[in-house]
Amino acid sequence: MVKSVRVPIKELEKIERRNIFNEVVSGYSEEEALKEASRCLQCKKPGCVAHCPINVQIPDFINLITKNKFIEAANKIKESHLFPSICGRVCPQELQCEAHCILSKIGSPIAIGSLERFSGDYLCKIKTSYNSIKLPSKNGKKVAIVGSGPSGLTVASELIHHGYDVTIFEALHKVGGVLTYGIPDFRLPKKILQSELEQLVQLGVKMVPNFVIGKTATVDELLSEYGFNAVFIGSGAGLPIFMNIPGEYSTGVYSANEFLTRVYLMRAHCSTSDTEVMRGDTVVIGGGNIAMDAARTAVRLGAKNVTLVYRRSEKEMPARLEEVRHAKEEGINFQMLTNPVAIMSDNNNIVKGIVCTKMELADAIDSSGRQNVQIISGSEFEIPCEVIIMSIGNKSNPLIQSTTKGLDVSSNKGTILSPNQDGRTSKKFVYVAGDVLTGASTVISAIATGKKAAASIMEDLI
Repeated sequence: MVKSVRVPIKELEKIERRNIFNEVVSGYSEEEALKEASRCLQCKKPGCVAHCPINVQIPDFINLITKNKFIEAANKIKESHLFPSICGRVCPQELQCEAHCILSKIGSPIAIGSLERFSGDYLCKIKTSYNSIKLPSKNGKKVAIVGSGPSGLTVASELIHHGYDVTIFEALHKVGGVLTYGIPDFRLPKKILQSELEQLVQLGVKMVPNFVIGKTATVDELLSEYGFNAVFIGSGAGLPIFMNIPGEYSTGVYSANEFLTRVYLMRAHCSTSDTEVMRGDTVVIGGGNIAMDAARTAVRLGAKNVTLVYRRSEKEMPARLEEVRHAKEEGINFQMLTNPVAIMSDNNNIVKGIVCTKMELADAIDSSGRQNVQIISGSEFEIPCEVIIMSIGNKSNPLIQSTTKGLDVSSNKGTILSPNQDGRTSKKFVYVAGDVLTGASTVISAIATGKKAAASIMEDLI
C-alpha cells in the first residue's frame, strides 16, 4: 500500500535561523529521496505533468530516482529546463504540479519540488563537466540576450544547444538577474545559483556584465553595429511601485527591490560591505513572496520587531504557504486587513513610524477575483519603526522601450507586447519573454515564455 504521508524535510531551528543567512530547508538525503520517490504511482495520465508550465516529465525523473539513477534523473529534468536546483527551491509546486498529484486525495502529494531539487543538487555535487556535451556546429547566427534572469538564461540555453552564437548582456555587475539580487540566500544559496549558471559558460554562452541596453548600446545598435541577427529582451520588471502617501520620501523608506538588492547583490549584511542599509524595527508593506523575503531579511539584519502589513486577509495573500509559515516561525508580526495612510518622520526627515487604518472585506469582487476591501472609519493607529519596505508590486523599467523604435508597449503596465504570445514583438527580429512581457510572475513562468521565444527565434532565423 502506498504511504499517504510524504517524507519530512529537515529545516534549521527557527531560533537559530533568525541570526544567520544559511539555507533554511536542508533538502533530501539519498535515502530520503529514494523513500519519497517510491510513493509515486507512475500515473498513465499524470496531472502533475499537465499542470507544470513547461511539462517536465515528472513521473519519468522520479522513476529514475527509485532506480538510484540520480544523474539520469537530473538530465531528464534538463530536457525541459536547465535549472532543477533553482526551480526545486523557488517554484510554487503546491499550486501547480503537486496540487494535481493524485495522492493529494488520500494524503500528501509527492514532494515533486524537493525531488527536483535533490536531482539538481546531486549533479552539482559531483561537478559533472558540461564541456563533454556535444553541441552542433555553429550555424553562423548571432543572438543577443538582454537580461540574465530566468527567461534570458532559458533562451540562451535553448539557442546554444542548436548551434547559435549567444551573448548575454547584463546591466548589473553580476549575472543572474532576479535570481542573484532578488531571492535571499536562505532560500537560494548563491553557490547553487553559480553552479547552474556555470553550465552556460561551459557550453559557450558569453556573458557581458555592466552593459545597460538603452545607454551603453540600444537594441537597434545591437542589430546594426554589433552584428546580431536577433535580439531577445528579458529585462524583467524591476521598477518598484509606491503608494504615493505622505512621508514616502523619508529616509528609511525602501522599495523591496532596493532593499534586497543592497543585501544580496551588494552584500550589505557583511561587515566588509561598502553598501549599508538602515536597520531597526521594520514595517514591510505587501503580502507576496518578495514581502516575505524582505521581512525575513530584516529579521536576520537584527530588527527586534518586524511587522508585515497587508490590506487583505491572510487567505488572499499571494505568498507561498511555506514562506508565510517560515515568516511566522521567525517571529514576524502579521497585521492583516491593514492599510498604510501616512509615514511619520522626525525633524531630520528620518522615519519614526507609520500610520495605518483597519480594513474590512466587502461583498464586491475585484479584477483579480478576490473580495474588495474598504476602510473602517475612525480605525487609524500608529506603528513605531525606523525602516519601511514597500513591496506592493513592480513594473517594467521603460529604458529599453523608450530607446527602441517600432516596439509596441502596453499603455498601462509598460510591458512589451507579443501579439501572438510567441515571443515575437512588433519589431522584426526582436523578441521578448519573462516579466517584461507578462508583468511580475514566477521563475517557472519566465522559463516557459522563454522557451516559446527561443522557438520563434530559431524558426525565424532558420
